Amino acid sequence: MPYTYLTTEELSARIRYDVRTIRQCLKDAVLFEGIHYIRPFGGRKILYIWERVEESMLLGASAHDLINQLN
Repeated sequence: MPYTYLTTEELSARIRYDVRTIRQCLKDAVLFEGIHYIRPFGGRKILYIWERVEESMLLGASAHDLINQLN
């Protein structure tokens, strides 16, 4: 399945949240590395996986659901 990778700024434009809110409140609290975003090539840059972010927003996924996605 092809994924759509977004920078924090691009994600901000799509979900209408401030970039700072995404970085400080959503990242690692609601959006998790390896599920909702990746760090390509082990670098500092973060790319969000749009399809996974959108699915979590629509379904209101709980932490339990997210853990089950990994298994």
